[in-house]
Amino acid sequence: MAKNRLQFAFVTSTDSPMHQDCDMEENDDQPTAPTTMVTVLGMGGRAMRAAVVRQFGSPENILIENAFPKPTPKEGEVLVRVHAAGVNPVDTYIRSGQYANLPNLPYVPGREGAGIVEEIGEGVTELKPGDRVWFTQPRTGSAAQYAAVSHAYILPEQLSFSQGAAIGIAYMTAFRALFTKAQARKGQSVLIHGASGGVGLAACQLAASAGLKVVGTAGTEAGVSIARQNGAEFVANHREMEYVRTLADLYPSGFDIVLEMLANVNLSHDASLVARYGKICVIGSRGDIQINPRVLMQKESSIIGVMLFHNTRDDYDNMGNEISKLIKYGHIKPVVGKEFRLEEMPAAHHEVVNQTGTLGKIVVNIP
Repeated sequence: MAKNRLQFAFVTSTDSPMHQDCDMEENDDQPTAPTTMVTVLGMGGRAMRAAVVRQFGSPENILIENAFPKPTPKEGEVLVRVHAAGVNPVDTYIRSGQYANLPNLPYVPGREGAGIVEEIGEGVTELKPGDRVWFTQPRTGSAAQYAAVSHAYILPEQLSFSQGAAIGIAYMTAFRALFTKAQARKGQSVLIHGASGGVGLAACQLAASAGLKVVGTAGTEAGVSIARQNGAEFVANHREMEYVRTLADLYPSGFDIVLEMLANVNLSHDASLVARYGKICVIGSRGDIQINPRVLMQKESSIIGVMLFHNTRDDYDNMGNEISKLIKYGHIKPVVGKEFRLEEMPAAHHEVVNQTGTLGKIVVNIP
């Protein structure tokens, strides 16, 4: 399906708007967004409930509006009635205003989700109204009742909408890092940092299904356990002082591939742990770091950046269809961590920023 470059995830003021499925109890202590009523004139019934950011800043800047303009699908797009939306670190960077490409205000946050196709735009032939889908990089944000989407794929019946909302960013990022950028192949070894998080668990599953030797790191015993359940043969607790030495002793030849979720903390360690001619794929970073380039020179190893929005339309479709196929045949299964209601979107953003020992993808349910 067609892709709109640069404005892939945002609503603008001119174009409005492997095993666990947790049922989270409502908690009165969770920060909730204030609900506001915005009068929309001339909408002809095309209005929806949505999380809306009208000013960059803290999570409390996220409002819940009951009459935000409902998008209309353009050529190559479908309109999805969203039932669940994933929440990712990048959502918090954008909301705070700390991101390279910021959307016009107001905008609806969210870059992935799952739901049911309600309308199809001109030229759409592979989907129809009523199809259950998961999607990524919508033109309008996913934290709303409706989203205009160009990258949507069939959601296998065995998955819930919450699980579907955990697919898009995590699995496509892991897929691109492993197979597009690192050119992973059967028999190679991969070290996955943050192996208990959304991208980490997706990478564990994808790598294991492709026949790679999977090793991970996590920050809690629960995280160590869940990463092992999802394909890792060994998982080190990165809160232990000597975990880097432990990995070096157990895997003296190093790792052919390293997937790095927090480069500003781990990149110097990665340079020592990567194998000769190995590849370090940087998926996430929250600051600067100094490393000794000679370590990389001696091994002729490489550092590669990974960003989803460099995908072409064919890249998205090839990955999306392959991921759906792997899910259908039981090779991979999204892991959902904490779930929130739409009104709890501020709490979901706090959770992403402050979480320790992540277990699966954070999801917001949208009734």
